[in-house]
Amino acid sequence: MAETETSTSKEEDHTSKDENKFNDSNDVVTPWNVTSISSEGVDYNKLIDHFGSEKIKPELLERVEKLTGKPPHRFLRRGIFFSHRDMNSILNDFENKKPFFLYTGRGPSSEAMHLGHLIPFIFTKYLQDAFDVPLVIQLTDDEKFLWKDLTVEKANEFAYENAKDIIALGFDVNKTFIFSDIDYIGSSTAFYQNMIKIQKCVTFNQVKGIFGFNDSDSIGKISFPAIQAAPSFSNSFPDIFGSRSDIHCLIPCAIDQDPYFRMTRDVAPRLGYPKPALLHSQFFPALQGAQTKMSASDPNSSIFLTDEAEDIETKINKYAYSGGGITVEEHRKKGGNCDVDIPFQYLKFFFEDDQKLDEIKESYNSGKLLTGELKKILIDILKPMVRSHRERRAAITEKEVKQFMTPRKLAFDY
Repeated sequence: MAETETSTSKEEDHTSKDENKFNDSNDVVTPWNVTSISSEGVDYNKLIDHFGSEKIKPELLERVEKLTGKPPHRFLRRGIFFSHRDMNSILNDFENKKPFFLYTGRGPSSEAMHLGHLIPFIFTKYLQDAFDVPLVIQLTDDEKFLWKDLTVEKANEFAYENAKDIIALGFDVNKTFIFSDIDYIGSSTAFYQNMIKIQKCVTFNQVKGIFGFNDSDSIGKISFPAIQAAPSFSNSFPDIFGSRSDIHCLIPCAIDQDPYFRMTRDVAPRLGYPKPALLHSQFFPALQGAQTKMSASDPNSSIFLTDEAEDIETKINKYAYSGGGITVEEHRKKGGNCDVDIPFQYLKFFFEDDQKLDEIKESYNSGKLLTGELKKILIDILKPMVRSHRERRAAITEKEVKQFMTPRKLAFDY
């Protein structure tokens, strides 16, 4: 389906620094920095207007349910994935029995992943199961080497450790290819060819405008966006898709990654490739409040997948920002504020039952449910969830990791 004139016009000048990064008086959103002065976090409606994406509306959810025969994921129902680019084109392909594929990724900056890192993968697994399509997962260990104080070897090691956490979510090895940039790119002529084609289409001034690079940044950083763009094109993976370059790509990601793919969508028609479609998620907030994303370098900013039950209980009770009253009497009288309460925000991500979640919200906002009681509900959900994930991860063998990370034909015909 062709893009509307409105959406096309918003993407024509991808070189604009102001258009590709969100930096107003309240919020800053870039691929490397997300902050807000509001206790409710980033204003996502402003982000939609600024980036020129489309809000996910009930009609789109109804169409997803009708075509897949499955209820929309709770992340869709609750607006956690709230914005899109060209999702209707993907649904048109599916309806017309044309293939598409999924692409998402992870920047492996530490050995231990936290709950926020799971969000795109939980949602991507839902999409893969609902639409029965191939999936490629990029581990950008090269990016982390360039941006962090890491050796190449350590960044690569983190990639393989993170792959175990991703595999533990239950992805099908016959339908999923996971790759480390450091290991894969040098052995793939097709991927490298697309990288340099993309690099030739984007000038230094443009990449500075999009990402805010300056003259002191390494040339590795300046060239990296082409590496993140290349998996959007099916012929980057000849083992999976052969030489086909016409297969549409759908990318679930947090909205701070959108500048990469606005650049990609600008370049794609010049290379004769379809523009990738996107589904954007909100940010998973830090325990201390929604003003920032979590940091893998701050163990108290989130629940990590390596945390034991007592760690989870301590972190939530001690660090999770509360929207409740200062005293029990004040809370009973005035009620709580679920819009800023971090335990409730975490429940939005992980509590499946919509009706019960609404009841919890009403009870907390009215003052009937106390802060400690709300925190206990969350603790009782997260403890078994994290323990179960840790047990599945521990059971993953090096042989299984190698299977997922070996270039090969997947269980689809192209």
